[in-house]
Amino acid sequence: MPDNAEDRAALTNRQLPEMVLSREENPLTVPRPPPEGFTNTQRAQYRFQVKGNAIITGGAGTLALSAAQALLEHGLSGLSLWDINPDQALPTITSLHKKFPGRRIMTEAVDVRDESAVASAVASTVKVLGSVDILCCFAGVVGCTHALDMKANEWRRTHDINLTGSFLCAQGVARQMVKQGTPGSIVFTASISAHATNYPQPQAAYNSSKTAILSLTKSLAAEWSSYGIRVNSLSPGYMDTILNEGEGLERARRSWNERNPMGRMGDPWELTGPLVLLCSEGGKYINGTDLCVDGGAMAF
Repeated sequence: MPDNAEDRAALTNRQLPEMVLSREENPLTVPRPPPEGFTNTQRAQYRFQVKGNAIITGGAGTLALSAAQALLEHGLSGLSLWDINPDQALPTITSLHKKFPGRRIMTEAVDVRDESAVASAVASTVKVLGSVDILCCFAGVVGCTHALDMKANEWRRTHDINLTGSFLCAQGVARQMVKQGTPGSIVFTASISAHATNYPQPQAAYNSSKTAILSLTKSLAAEWSSYGIRVNSLSPGYMDTILNEGEGLERARRSWNERNPMGRMGDPWELTGPLVLLCSEGGKYINGTDLCVDGGAMAF
C-alpha cells in the first residue's frame, strides 16, 4: 500500500483501465455455423477447418512440428516456425514443404524472452504471410533440480522462457490481430505439472511457471475477447518424445506409466486433435479454458 498521503490520494483518484466486454452484435465474436446447403461431409470438414496463418514457437521441437503438420492438414494457409535454432529441425521442415507444396512455410530465429526480437519476428511473418491468425506457444524448458540446490539464475531462466516468453509472444501477436481487425486463437502449452506436483522428479521452477500459464490464459481471455481473440491452453501429460528418453529416465518412465490409468505415456500425435479443436471453427466458443491431454493422469 502507499506509505504517504500524496501516494494514497493519487491511487484514490486514478482512473483504472476497464475491460470492454464483448457484445452480441460484435462481428468478431458472433457464431459462424456452416452455411445452409452444405452436405454432411462439408459440414464435418467445416467444423474442424483451420483458416489463416499461424505462428508456432519452439518450432523445432517434436510437439511443435506435430502440431504444425496437423494444422496444415486441416487447412492452414501459412506457417511461421519460431525457434532459437530452427535449423536443427531442417529435415522435418523440408518434409513439410514437400507434403504441402501450396502452403507458405517460413522459419524465424527468435528468443522469446526478447521483446524487440518478438516484435521484429511478428513484422517479418506478416510481411511474408500477410496476417497472423493463430499463435501456438510450445517454446519451453524444463529442469530437475532440488529446490534447496537451485540457483536464482535457473529459476529466472525457466520462468523467463516458459512464462514471460509466452506472454511476450501473445502480446505481440494480439497487437497484430487488433491492428488487422480480425479474430484469432492463441494456445499456450501448460502441463499436468500445473495441476499436480510431479513425481518422482523435483521441478519446482517448471511447475510454478506452468501454473502461472493457467492464470495468464484466463486473464488474457478476459481482456482480449472483445477483439475476437480467444486464449486457451493445453496441459499435456508425459509425452513419449526424445526429451523423455534415456537410461537415466527409466525409473521415472516406469513411475509415470504406473500412475496413469491408461498405463502409458502419450504420443505427440494425440495432442494434435485438441489443438486443432482450439484453433478451428469447432472451438469458437471455447475461451479461457485449459484442456488436460493426459490419459487420465489427473484422475488419480
